[in-house]
Amino acid sequence: MVRVGILGAAGYTGGELIRLLVHHPEVEIVFANSESNAGNEVALVHEGLYGDTDLKFTDQTPFEQVDVVFFCFGHGKSEAYLREHEIPADVKIIDMAQDFRIRGDHDFVYGLPEIHRDQIRQCRHLANPGCFATCIQLGLLPLAQAGLLGNDILVNAITGSTGAGQKPGATTHFSWRNDNMSVYKLFQHQHLHEICQTLNELRPDTAPVVCNTLKAQPVEGEITVDFIPYRGDFTRGIFCTEVVKLNGPEGCATNPTREELVAAYKEFYRDAAFTHYVDAALDLKQIVGTNKALVHLDKFNGNKVVVTSIIDNLLKGAVGQAVQNMNLMFGLDEKAGLGLKAIAF
Repeated sequence: MVRVGILGAAGYTGGELIRLLVHHPEVEIVFANSESNAGNEVALVHEGLYGDTDLKFTDQTPFEQVDVVFFCFGHGKSEAYLREHEIPADVKIIDMAQDFRIRGDHDFVYGLPEIHRDQIRQCRHLANPGCFATCIQLGLLPLAQAGLLGNDILVNAITGSTGAGQKPGATTHFSWRNDNMSVYKLFQHQHLHEICQTLNELRPDTAPVVCNTLKAQPVEGEITVDFIPYRGDFTRGIFCTEVVKLNGPEGCATNPTREELVAAYKEFYRDAAFTHYVDAALDLKQIVGTNKALVHLDKFNGNKVVVTSIIDNLLKGAVGQAVQNMNLMFGLDEKAGLGLKAIAF
């Protein structure tokens, strides 16, 4: 039995994590930390948990009683927390924030199971990928591995309101978000850095993929990712479209047919626990409430492809993937606790 502690347990990701773990056959939740809610029943905050648990929030952090702790903090708080608090060396950490996703002076492994499964199984500290980053990467990874990414990638992705977190804000309250849509962080979204890091990992001997598309003069040979994020008027999910001009002019050996590309995608995700290539066009409802990622590809104008990918931002884009990673870290069935069903049409 894996003993779990949760920090920042009162937010959206904390609530979703508790919802998964109270039904996980190999997990015991030892504590759910929230100083502002200490002593209150978890179900009073996360009302969907009525009848599922009598767990209460606590302001205590008995790390000596757990095997792993989940950081459900906002971005920037995880690094600060580790500077100010000592967590025993034998306690594993799964961080949901962006603090340790970029390689640097730390030992956190970037946990995208589709390509990092072996590293995840062996790591002690794990940085869970971002929601947009997960969806976008899963659409591009097979092309990157095949060396087919052209020098300009255009990404449009729309996310539900839960992507902004639980704290109310000017662009998150119902009267603004409902029947509305808007662009934000144009070409500058923070998830671009981890996307480019992963794409470069799969193609180390070729021109680099760069995320700073606002610089005045691009360097010849670089591949740029132009990412336009949108706020949607739905609650959960990310729908992503990626337009890629394949590496090589029409008619070259590097211009495969659609059938060859589809075969490459199916092979790439053949052993993936939750990521699947789908032959038909995608609908967001196919993944809402699940830990699945679905991918589809169409080919146009000779050597141009459009890839669509979809995930639930709170599950495969956050805590579902985190539980998947926890399963790998502790040698459990990768799918344990994640037998979720899509919301019916």
